[in-house]
Amino acid sequence: MAISPVVTPQREGVRVAIDRGGTFCDVWAFIPSHLYTPPIPLELLGNADIITGDQVDQGVQVTFKLLSVDPANYDDAPSEGIRRLLQIVKKEKVLKGEVYDTSLIESVRMGTTVATNALLEKKGEPFGLVLTQGFKDMLEIGDQTRPDLFDLSISGKVKMLYKPEDVVQAGERVTLEGWSLDQSAPSADELIERAKAVGDEAVVMGVSGEAVRILKPLDVEKVERDLKALFDRGLRAVAICLLHSYTFPQHERKIGEIARQIGFTQVSLSSDLSPAIKVLPRGNSAAIDAYLSPILRAYVDGFNSHFAGKKAGKRSEFMKSDGGLVSSGKFSGLRAVLSGPAGGFVGSALTAYSQTRGRPVVGFDMGGTSTDVSRFSGEFELTFESVVAGVPIACPQLSIETVAAGGGSKLTYKNGMFVVGPESVGAHPGPACYRKGGELAITDANLVLGRLIPSQFPRIFGPNADEPLDVEASKTKFSILTREINASRPDKMPYTVHEVAAGFIKVANEGMSRPMRQITEQRGFAMSSHDLCCFGGAGGQHACAIAAGLGIETVVVPRFSSILSAYGIACASLSAEGALPLTAEVVDDFQSSRTYVEAAKRIQTLKQDVLRQLQEQGANESEVAFTVTIAAQYDGADTILQIPFSPSLKSDFIEAHLRETSFSSNRKVLMSNIRVRGEGKTFNVSPTDYATGLKEAQSVSLPPTKASAHNIAYFDTASGVKEIQTPIYILSHIPVNSQISGPAIIVDSTQTIVVEPSARATILKEHVILRLNDAESEKNETQEELSTDPIMLAVFANRFMSIAEQMGHTLQRTSVSVSIKERLDFSCSIHGTDGALVANAPHIPVHLGSMQYAVQAQHNHWLGRLRPGDVLLTNHPQWGGTHLPDLTTVTPVFEPGNDTKVLFYVASRGHHSDIGGTGVTSMNPIAKELWEEGVVIDTFKLVSQGQFNEAGVRELFAKVAERPGCSATRRIDHNITDLQAAISANVRGIRLVHKLFEEFGTKTVLFYMKEIQVVARETIREFLRTTFDKFGGKPLKASDYMDDGTEIKLEVRIDREEGTAVFDWNGTGPQVLGNCNMPVALTYAAIIYCLRSMISPEIPMPLNQGVLDPIENIVPVGSYINPTGVVAISGSTIACQRLVDIILQAFKAAACSQGCASSTGFGSGGKDASGKVTPGFSYGESLGGGSGAGPSWNGSSCVHVHCTNTKLTDTEIFEQRCPMLLVESAVRRGSGGQGRYRGGDGMSKLFEARMPLNFSIVSQRRVFHPRGLEGGQDGARGKNTVYRSNRSVGVEEDGFTEIGVGSNGIAKLGTGDRVKIETPGGGGWGSSDL
Repeated sequence: MAISPVVTPQREGVRVAIDRGGTFCDVWAFIPSHLYTPPIPLELLGNADIITGDQVDQGVQVTFKLLSVDPANYDDAPSEGIRRLLQIVKKEKVLKGEVYDTSLIESVRMGTTVATNALLEKKGEPFGLVLTQGFKDMLEIGDQTRPDLFDLSISGKVKMLYKPEDVVQAGERVTLEGWSLDQSAPSADELIERAKAVGDEAVVMGVSGEAVRILKPLDVEKVERDLKALFDRGLRAVAICLLHSYTFPQHERKIGEIARQIGFTQVSLSSDLSPAIKVLPRGNSAAIDAYLSPILRAYVDGFNSHFAGKKAGKRSEFMKSDGGLVSSGKFSGLRAVLSGPAGGFVGSALTAYSQTRGRPVVGFDMGGTSTDVSRFSGEFELTFESVVAGVPIACPQLSIETVAAGGGSKLTYKNGMFVVGPESVGAHPGPACYRKGGELAITDANLVLGRLIPSQFPRIFGPNADEPLDVEASKTKFSILTREINASRPDKMPYTVHEVAAGFIKVANEGMSRPMRQITEQRGFAMSSHDLCCFGGAGGQHACAIAAGLGIETVVVPRFSSILSAYGIACASLSAEGALPLTAEVVDDFQSSRTYVEAAKRIQTLKQDVLRQLQEQGANESEVAFTVTIAAQYDGADTILQIPFSPSLKSDFIEAHLRETSFSSNRKVLMSNIRVRGEGKTFNVSPTDYATGLKEAQSVSLPPTKASAHNIAYFDTASGVKEIQTPIYILSHIPVNSQISGPAIIVDSTQTIVVEPSARATILKEHVILRLNDAESEKNETQEELSTDPIMLAVFANRFMSIAEQMGHTLQRTSVSVSIKERLDFSCSIHGTDGALVANAPHIPVHLGSMQYAVQAQHNHWLGRLRPGDVLLTNHPQWGGTHLPDLTTVTPVFEPGNDTKVLFYVASRGHHSDIGGTGVTSMNPIAKELWEEGVVIDTFKLVSQGQFNEAGVRELFAKVAERPGCSATRRIDHNITDLQAAISANVRGIRLVHKLFEEFGTKTVLFYMKEIQVVARETIREFLRTTFDKFGGKPLKASDYMDDGTEIKLEVRIDREEGTAVFDWNGTGPQVLGNCNMPVALTYAAIIYCLRSMISPEIPMPLNQGVLDPIENIVPVGSYINPTGVVAISGSTIACQRLVDIILQAFKAAACSQGCASSTGFGSGGKDASGKVTPGFSYGESLGGGSGAGPSWNGSSCVHVHCTNTKLTDTEIFEQRCPMLLVESAVRRGSGGQGRYRGGDGMSKLFEARMPLNFSIVSQRRVFHPRGLEGGQDGARGKNTVYRSNRSVGVEEDGFTEIGVGSNGIAKLGTGDRVKIETPGGGGWGSSDL
């Protein structure tokens, strides 16, 4: 490694880089030769390592760790790190608490979790929030999803960062002119010219190149008054986000100018922070920036207060989330949320990626509380929309995935399974071995297994932070846990302590591998083509095992692996960014187009702005490099890819899209945003490309290196956990180019590298390279009788769910419809040989349990007649369907070499917003019989031995138009693409399960497919016994009504001895000529959902057929909830909310929730009364409401409940696509039922038609209230209203005529007509008098 300053000062000073993580604070420093005078007394050196250069005049590098939180010894870890460093430089004691003289320090660079912690702990600065009139609740409503499907209390919903009284509604409104679903849409220039031709000056060109209509100019006086009121209340920070400000920022800028004049010291404009469409992430970004920036400034000031002159060094820079540095004076809250992990990404990329080898690198940063994974293939990949602390934001960040598994992850045994995390024991008290009374963690497991050497670990533990790790504490607690585990399985061979510890390591490794598959395989990159860069304090103990499980041959461990985040911060460059929206088509001859010329102009403007920002921070123009990317997407799709700007932009996008999503389209390619990023160095740190050294090492033969010591360690081999006398090597004592064969342990003062028996380590100057040998294959079929292993149960449960999730990811990315891609209305599953559910990724709860009946129906019908390459399609309610829009694809998977024996099935189900019929969308409010609702498929061979039957699909959908009053689907191209996406998802699942067969053997995989069902079954049995005792063995009864007056009744009878229950629905009313009849499959979906929701989330329970094994479900044929296949069912997925409410009432688990999803549709075109078919569009949305309160919680407002969890379409996307205006979106205050715990409030949405179109609504709880429980009051009913423009109904005066729509209905809207949907509130719990 070479370090050279860009501009060399007269006498350069010390350079420091610090990463303050959740558990450890890592310090790297470079001390120039004129400031370093060895030897350093040990009492001053502490646990620091000194690394000398090749030449005497190169200076030295210093590395060490300290605990991030240690209140007994210091108040701030980074300043304590600098104090310890100063002792080394000055060779004298520097007392704690005094102001430190840092005149010898040239620069301090830091990555910090201060912003992240303030966000997680809600300890930011109070701020005001300015939003467009009618949207004061926009951020509170969010995207209406709940984070945990089975948490009835919805405790994980993000709490607001601001107070409702601190929201200002700006009197202003703009929208886009024109709409993208218009198949003959005029250009923006044409729209503006048309408006001018009729004297309309309200249509102007937006920054993005879109036409903007100013509906209401900014009321300056009102906003100034309101901001002054906030200021007078003591607020000094304000966030401003107005609709469509990404393209029309003038109103935001004016408000920002007013705020600064008033005296606000922090003004965050969404249009400055993220000039891109989607108001919700942009608004959250502005809010987070206003909330965190003052805290960061205070932290920086507090950090600097430890030093003379209030400066830690001559230069002070902080790491941003995008991997670049920024001077401390420009460090902002929004850019800081991934400050620490970004350093690790940069460090792994620069030290582990070899230009010579050219192999992409997966970064594996295992810290104390979490593990971050990343991918680098020569360029840093940024993401511009992400979720931080549960909040969707728009901000450039390095693409990093995080899993809650680190050295401090808590180890527990629950429900017969080994569980790692997600809770962490933290830095204080830490794991059991930290001598502070902590609980068992992964660190303890590695210690017990002999993989950590206490004498080499920093002596920073115990009350005085000066003791080594406590091995006996770990062994004692593991012995207690082992006895507990063995007592729970008396008929099985008992585990040893070391087998238990190794089991937890195996489960942890599987959990940490999951995000690595997501960033590689899910995006079309083969995992085996990557190297693994292992770093973080705990990474070296797991690297070989994880690489082996992923099929990776080479692991790169940089010299500074345990402090690589700090080293990466040292290597980073100053960065700045600029962005401008530009919405236009990317044509084939892009370079000759007007768009290319306009983009080039904007790029030049952005480059000048970025250069100015960097020069202000000390960068030289000659050292600045620019990267220009374009946000590109297919027309109507939501998968946006960042593509480098070039004349071949269109073909580059198509190629990248094909790789990442497995499909291409003949649709137009659109661009929406230009981003310019500049990087400028202040000094260069150039890590060595290890490929040359590796080649040299492989060509020389050195005598074997003598081990420094030996230690008994335990390794998980194919024949079990084995005790092996293992050599220990001190890294600094091993000659360069040495080869160390496993098993071995290589240590220095900050890291431990475990070389597994099947691996070999090559020691280079600045790296340790681990090469995995081809271990003896473990996939050979075992001939022994298999028995259940709790460790493997956890591994397979994790892997099966991961496969279902990856299938869902594939479906989402390859589909084109909004309902699947953006609203996420889909599910994917794996099924056993007989079709029984093995794993269902928790996408949409209404699909849980019900999908297996669709698969089993196909299995029984086609038994013995399917062949490899076949894919089946179904949606019929009598064949396991939920409602017709949910099209299910089922793919059988055969035993290798046997084309007739099905081993398992994979299935994908996605909601199609248009399948034909008599309705505006596929949610048909006026249908009475099934044939009116669109295409009906009992079974259809969609693919026959690999051949996609497109002609057959088109014929199926076209036949709908032959029925009286029915139209065929308006977008058959969408239907076909989404079906192909479902096929791709199934193919993905098949490949992944085949990998399991290769890894573990077919017999073992099929065995655990059944065994995880046993876990679920026994969990339910125990729950039923507990419930029997709670209610004294009495039958549990409940009933409720549908809005048409039909009663649904339930009685649950539990047999305690057997641990079984009968769900008896006798007494339920008959099926009706209406659309809310429910196929019987939905009763199973409701039962499986409710049972999982009523069981503690701390109990691990796979979701599969085992949940239903102890349940007998008696559903009368011909009833409302088991119709005969003749009546309509399109509203069934909304109506089944009533089933959940009834079950939860019977078990007294929660009050009724909104019991609805208010499926709202708009559209045009189709077949008219004369039979004429005209082109048009359809657009559907479902709306959240109030959730029910419970015995210890208030309900949540404006969320989807129980059976569904789809996202709201962003308001700006909605108005861009549809000829509609969203006038208001608000929380329906006071609609939740009163009680000791209040029900959540419903939602109110007011739409306005901008052209004649059709409106439809399918809803419930407009007649009967959501019930309260245990004395709590009922929630408010919902309400659907059409407001006709008075002039359209012959009334002269301005205004509207109100018309009630009822629960279900269709209405024709004229231009200016409005629709208001008010969703129900949740019921309250308990008497408010208590």
